Amino acid sequence: MKKLSGILLIDDDETTNFLNQRLLDRMQVTEHIHTFVNGKQAFDYLYNVSNNNYDPSNAGYFKPELIFLDINMPVMDGFELLELYNRLDAEFRKGIVMVVLTTSTHPQDTDAVNKYAAEYITKPLTADKLDKLMRKYFPSKQTDKV
Repeated sequence: MKKLSGILLIDDDETTNFLNQRLLDRMQVTEHIHTFVNGKQAFDYLYNVSNNNYDPSNAGYFKPELIFLDINMPVMDGFELLELYNRLDAEFRKGIVMVVLTTSTHPQDTDAVNKYAAEYITKPLTADKLDKLMRKYFPSKQTDKV
């Protein structure tokens, strides 16, 4: 099975990041996972990667294929990050699947997410939800459910 180049987990709840990382590791979808606790950290990372402001030999930097983004976070929330992300080079954004992963089921939030090219799923992230995302967006990189 071919793995994803990398995944970003963006959530201010470190327990959520830890559990999501364990699930991703168990399902063996990628070797590269970065976690961020607010949108600003994540945007700075994406900005640097999109502008090649990093050493490509540094394996700590990669262009993610999948991003899980929480909405409610300090410093910069998910909507602010989505707004800035959409200003990044369109060519860079190609091949990146943005997934808003939140506890919110408020129609205002779902409508706001719909104006961005983002998937919307509710927490918790499960093997079944991840498997559905993989089938939809990465059919050539199927997971073996664990």
